[in-house]
Amino acid sequence: MTISMYQASVPVFVRMLTNLNVILSKGAAHAQAKKIDESVLLNARLSPDMFPLTRQVHIATDFARGTGARLAGLEMQVYEDNEKTFAELMARVERTLEYLQSLKPAQIDGSEAREIVRPIRGEPKKFTGINYLLQFAMPNFYFHATTTYAILRHNGIEVGKGDFIGTLD
Repeated sequence: MTISMYQASVPVFVRMLTNLNVILSKGAAHAQAKKIDESVLLNARLSPDMFPLTRQVHIATDFARGTGARLAGLEMQVYEDNEKTFAELMARVERTLEYLQSLKPAQIDGSEAREIVRPIRGEPKKFTGINYLLQFAMPNFYFHATTTYAILRHNGIEVGKGDFIGTLD
C-alpha cells in the first residue's frame, strides 16, 4: 500500500488543527474561569526569545494553508495577523480548516516532484514537493502547534497528550 501526497498532508493538517482548536478553547475557558485577561495567555511564551502563543498559531495555520496551496500549485491565501482573542484565533483555525477541506486529492497527488522555492534565511531554497512536505513544512507545522500546546500547558491549562493527539480512528 502506498500513501499519497494528499493523504500525507491535508488530513494530517486537518486533524491537528482540529485538535489545536480544542486546546485553544480550553485556554479560553481557563482564562474565563480564573478571571485571567486573555491577553496574558495570548502573549505568553516559553522563552523570551520565542514567539508568543498568538504568533505560534499564526505560523501553524500559515504552514498548513501554505503547504496545501503550494502542493496544489496554487497561491497561498494571505491572512492578516491581527487576532487578539482566543475566539479570533479559533476562527482563524476554522478558516484554515475550510480552505484545506476545499482542496481535492487530484490537486495535490502527483506533487512529489513539483519544484517549490521558499526563502530560508533570506535565500531561495529549492525543494521537491515531497521534501518540502516531509523535511520542512511538517516539522515547522508540528513545532508551532506543539509550542502552542506547551505555552498553554506551562500556564496551567489542563491539557494533555490526548488533547494534542485527539481521538484515534
